[in-house]
Amino acid sequence: MTLNPNGFLRYPGAYRELDCYKKSVVLYDMTYWYTKRYLQASDRTYGQMQQAARSGKQNIVEGLEDYITSRDTGLHLVNVARGSLQELREDYEDQLRSSRLCLWQKGHERYDGLLRFCRNHNEPEDYSRYYEKWSIEELCNTALTLIHQVDRGLLKMLAAMESDFLANGGVREQMTAARKQQRGY
Repeated sequence: MTLNPNGFLRYPGAYRELDCYKKSVVLYDMTYWYTKRYLQASDRTYGQMQQAARSGKQNIVEGLEDYITSRDTGLHLVNVARGSLQELREDYEDQLRSSRLCLWQKGHERYDGLLRFCRNHNEPEDYSRYYEKWSIEELCNTALTLIHQVDRGLLKMLAAMESDFLANGGVREQMTAARKQQRGY
């Protein structure tokens, strides 16, 4: 969407409508709840996990908003979101491994059902009602599934941003072209 049909500023869309953003909100809420319930506030991982989940969510917002005036900054921040969520993935995998719990992968009896559930549910309330019922293993595997789904969404977003850049150039390039056109050059 272009803010001015004859202009060079492009709004990439409402981030709140994106599945990857919605899932990142769920992931933040879930991680906040998980750390409060299962980790000690004095444990370094406690704050690290909360910050990684928050950074993943917030950098999606900032990246898409900054994309309007800087393709470079927008791309960078969306990739920062990916990096933060990969850090969070490592923390959840560490939690499973250190507790000697199972990482659900293809072939695990509950993997396909969890994958379907996460694909079809994007709202915090779809998950929060299970927090008290799920075991640590269930919670960690749900978070990991969401992280993988958000990551796939962010990779698609980065590919679309790259295509936009290749087709239309960066903002400075478009500003120069618009100014020359305005002046009749």
